[in-house]
Amino acid sequence: MIYKIQTSLDINTSIQLPASKSISNRVLILNALTKSNYPIENLSDSDDTNVLLNALQSQSKDFNIGAAGTSMRFLTAYLSQLEGSWTITGTERMKNRPIRILVEALKELGAEIDYLEKEGFPPLKIQGRKLKGGSISLDGSVSSQYISALMMIAPHLEEGLKLHLKGNIISKPYIQMTILLMESFGVKASWNEQTIHIQPQTYSPISYKVESDWSAASYWYEIMAFADENTQIELFGLEQKSTQGDSNGAKLFNQLGIRSTFTEKGVKLEKQAISVSRLEYDFINEPDLAQTFVVACCLLDIPFRFTGLQTLRIKETDRISALQAEMRKLGYIIKDEADSIMEWNGEKCDSEANPVISTYEDHRMAMAFAPACLKLKEIRVKEPHVVSKSYPNYWNDLLQAGFIITEE
Repeated sequence: MIYKIQTSLDINTSIQLPASKSISNRVLILNALTKSNYPIENLSDSDDTNVLLNALQSQSKDFNIGAAGTSMRFLTAYLSQLEGSWTITGTERMKNRPIRILVEALKELGAEIDYLEKEGFPPLKIQGRKLKGGSISLDGSVSSQYISALMMIAPHLEEGLKLHLKGNIISKPYIQMTILLMESFGVKASWNEQTIHIQPQTYSPISYKVESDWSAASYWYEIMAFADENTQIELFGLEQKSTQGDSNGAKLFNQLGIRSTFTEKGVKLEKQAISVSRLEYDFINEPDLAQTFVVACCLLDIPFRFTGLQTLRIKETDRISALQAEMRKLGYIIKDEADSIMEWNGEKCDSEANPVISTYEDHRMAMAFAPACLKLKEIRVKEPHVVSKSYPNYWNDLLQAGFIITEE
């Protein structure tokens, strides 16, 4: 399936953004560890969250989590400390996403986990039981989801957890988010420089309301950056003092000419002058925003150098290669360096006459490229349904805003 997305003349819209997937998935695990009967309000309706919710509510011993990387990591840790025998698998792409670091860390804490196919990758066989816990070390540059998965089960370990993070720690806001959410459920964690220490404790059941997703907001900021001066966009459900690291996207878009005014309902976006001629930024803490800003800067003709992108190679797809391939279709040549840097200094090539953007089973490719129609008059996106992974209502929200979407 291909969607052709075209621009409308004027955009004047208010959007209820989806709930944060990152918060939702953590709260689901914490709620399960608490054995709480309290409701979780405004839970994300994304594929990732639905997969995790269904697994936690299921009586099954065998789980297929599809393409949900967060669910794979969080469930692996959760099931390892839960009495019983389990298997967990996913899509072919998931079977090629590494999980050895998390599995070996859990084994150090007393877990019994076996690889059913390829060493170091899903699917997994887990013999859940009470875990001893203790002190372990991890490379701080690994996915923060590994770290968060270990942290959330830590209070249930006999000796708790002392986790020493070696070297450079990436995605710190996601670790801080996990600490704050654990504290909401009554558990204290200390984070002193390179060491996270969590004593054996008991979670307290609470009701919880999930805030809207700042990652999803980034695509509306991108739309605003491409739109004309008369455009008005209001985004509901965002909080200025957010636990989400991707809220930093608002500050970064401020340099690209977008003013954020916070209200009781969320945030209003307004156009202002672009304040940079070149954008340099370290995305070590906000890797999910990289696609948005690569597309935005190129189409605004703002050269950039983006660092801290080392996790992009192991996301839903190799996002660095995917961005290079698809931006070339639009006439932009993006350089990469050391598997962690993307740079554009104005290099261009001939663009395709009617480019069709491949999404590589990656929701963020579809959502980051769709706004380009405001600059190109129209753009085609292949396999547009991938947005269901994090923002199922994305295309409907574009239609509400006045975009024209036709299926080809």
